[in-house]
Amino acid sequence: MSRPATAMLLAAGRGERMRPLTDSCPKPLLKVRGKPLLQWQLEALQRGGCKQVLINTDWLAEQIVQAAQPPGLTLRYSHEGHDFGGALETAGGIARALPLLDEVFWVLAADVFTPGFEFSPSALERFTASGQLAHLWLVPNPAHNPGGDFGLQAVSEGPALALNLAKDDPRPRHTFSTIGLYRRALFEAPWCDIAAGNPQGIKAALAPLLRRAMDSHQVSAELYPGPWTDVGTPQRLAELNA
Repeated sequence: MSRPATAMLLAAGRGERMRPLTDSCPKPLLKVRGKPLLQWQLEALQRGGCKQVLINTDWLAEQIVQAAQPPGLTLRYSHEGHDFGGALETAGGIARALPLLDEVFWVLAADVFTPGFEFSPSALERFTASGQLAHLWLVPNPAHNPGGDFGLQAVSEGPALALNLAKDDPRPRHTFSTIGLYRRALFEAPWCDIAAGNPQGIKAALAPLLRRAMDSHQVSAELYPGPWTDVGTPQRLAELNA
């Protein structure tokens, strides 16, 4: 249990748009094709070689802790709801968990469905050697996010760069899949002003940190062409299970 986790699974959201389904069941435990969303992600991480996964929790945390886990995978928890009375948002949650995370680690949301994504050791090795602060996987814009999030620019050598585009920039944007590789340094000064461990329980979004790092050409990215769904509404869940 003393080994640092190489992946963080974000599972602290309330799932307001999924109500009433999430009134008695945390969103990561809603079933897609007979299996909880959380389990799809954990099994994919394990296939990619992850041994330690850290999960942050808030709403109905006890159900997440009691859920089945793949054999051979060690789960650790950051109980934001218990410690601070609510979720800390993405950057706040990562900062809270930082003392338990490795120097380089995966982060992904527990409420996206990406059955074909590979958390490959080779991607981890390439990112570690790159010196970048983050590497993001972007997807084609879904109907619920037609404007996208970040741009993408090819470079002569190495992976493409993620771009923080101005609102009037005509270049295309793509949607952030929530899947990314990160270096601990992104959540430390000068990029992040939250102390490691986030002892004050500061809530903070991830996008501002990423945009600052993009402006310094410290974030790479690539397009993921495989199936991807943000399971954000009962309708999207029903469509996946149809």
